[in-house]
Amino acid sequence: MTKRQKKTLARILGSGALLLALQLGGAAAIPLPRWLLYLVPYLLIGWDILYKAVRNILGGQVFDENFLMALATVGAFLTGEYPEGVAVMLFYQVGELFQSYAVGRSRRSIAALMDIRPDYANLERDGDLCQVDPEEVAVGDTIVIKAGERVPLDGIVLEGTSSLDTAALTGESLPRSVGPGGEVISGCINQSGLLRVRVQKPYGESTVARILDLVENSSTKKARVENFITRFARWYTPAVVAAAVLVALVTPLLAPVGWQESIHRALIFLVISCPCALVISVPLSFFGGIGGASKAGILVKGSNYLEALSNTEVVVFDKTGTLTKGVFEVAAIHPREGMDEAELLELAALAESWSEHPISLSLRRAWGKEADRTRVPEAQELSGRGVRAEVDGQVVLAGNHKLMEENGVTCEDCEKVGTIVHLAVDGGYAGHIVIADQPKEDAKEAIAALKAMGIRKTVMLTGDAREVGEAVARELGLDEVHAQLLPGDKVARVEQLLAGTSPKGKLAFVGDGINDAPVLSRADVGIAMGGLGSDAAIEAADIVLMDDAPSKLPVAIAIAKRTLSIARQNIIFALGVKVAVLVLGALGAANMWEAVFADVGVSVIAILNATRALQVKEK
Repeated sequence: MTKRQKKTLARILGSGALLLALQLGGAAAIPLPRWLLYLVPYLLIGWDILYKAVRNILGGQVFDENFLMALATVGAFLTGEYPEGVAVMLFYQVGELFQSYAVGRSRRSIAALMDIRPDYANLERDGDLCQVDPEEVAVGDTIVIKAGERVPLDGIVLEGTSSLDTAALTGESLPRSVGPGGEVISGCINQSGLLRVRVQKPYGESTVARILDLVENSSTKKARVENFITRFARWYTPAVVAAAVLVALVTPLLAPVGWQESIHRALIFLVISCPCALVISVPLSFFGGIGGASKAGILVKGSNYLEALSNTEVVVFDKTGTLTKGVFEVAAIHPREGMDEAELLELAALAESWSEHPISLSLRRAWGKEADRTRVPEAQELSGRGVRAEVDGQVVLAGNHKLMEENGVTCEDCEKVGTIVHLAVDGGYAGHIVIADQPKEDAKEAIAALKAMGIRKTVMLTGDAREVGEAVARELGLDEVHAQLLPGDKVARVEQLLAGTSPKGKLAFVGDGINDAPVLSRADVGIAMGGLGSDAAIEAADIVLMDDAPSKLPVAIAIAKRTLSIARQNIIFALGVKVAVLVLGALGAANMWEAVFADVGVSVIAILNATRALQVKEK
């Protein structure tokens, strides 16, 4: 509890004790006017509300909750309802204290979730280490990160191996191993070894600085529901003041009550009408939703994007790097009779051992051994076709069908989709190996989860060959695929899909954030996959999934839907209770205690409900 909250609590306890003492006989025992006696606890608990009301009136802001409370309680004193005047102000302050505590707790929770700002960097100067502010470190400097310390800046590992805890950025509990040549991202925690790192970016452009900036500024982009509440409050308060005046003036003309009773009903009307529950709980719901998403490794740039995501009915994916790993891997090995798979793979890896082509690298990775170059004394790379190499005294050809045709080798077709590497040994066909970009492990699960939560259509756009795109789409269970597209073609396809959405439905595009900027900006919601350390992703997208996992997309949509649901629950509940009690108050069937519940009680319940948005179920 803050110092200010403690002071408010002391005032509440002091004022409550005085009111109780006066009600239990103290007022009769003290030879002073009753209004003067009750004025002491009233001013103790309400002086700040009266001050704010007067200050706002002088500043041109007349109709707010402070004005309503001041008008209602001063009116109670003027009509001789001294205990009620004090009680209303007392319970209003109890509600304000609770709201302050709840909002502060939510802010502290989010601050804890995003507590990734590094305190210092160990800068290496002339062989010595000195602790400096991360902002003082320049690009190219060498820093040392000890076990247990937070990585202060983005960089490349020069020496050392370790495991990095990336949970604060990605929401994932599994550590990430790094070694010489590997990248480290600011905000992670070095769990074990000592790392020497060459800084790649200044602090202001680092991952941690960008993330903190996004979270801190997310509240500036409001959802339509929030904007509605802001506009609503502007006309709601003056409207209820005018309605209260009508209640005071019209009631004696329509019912057999006196002016004092009609004014009392008007004052009750004012207490009930205070819009605290809406004004605080709805923004708090979105604030909690953004914080809960951050905990799961999902960065949302504003509550307007959270609202749009909750209404998504079409999800469009890029293929490479989004649904697939973006890395070539051996998908199948088909040797000819007389040769086994291991032997064929070994021949291909050795033949390709001098090449740095991605296909060559994938073959050597699949073989998993270090090539003995003495076994391959000669190798020639043939542009656009493959390689010719001498392996263990045999002439080995490894490449596409053109290479085979040029050398009079009849090769076999393959039913599998991917890049086919044919092999021939001393002029005889030995078999072929299929190289393909593999789907991510959780991609199929993610598509199924999206359909289960009501997404109407899932679409994949790719620049790859039609056969490759269709094969991936079939494997993952996508509804639609469009292949052989240029970046401009992707925008045109998204335009067509947008035209097919319902009036309230939204289209989300999910890409790698690097070469999909035009489509990310054209979609209703642009979502970048694998944003960890990607400047382009953080800049271009509305939402960034920090850990490259497609399964985080259903989580993001679930958080968005839940946040909107909580905000709507608060609106319906607050307005429903207030309208019911307002009618009862105008008819004289509600007293000041029901009015206090309609204001303070509803606010407390709505805020408790709003804080649920912070809670995200772990997968």
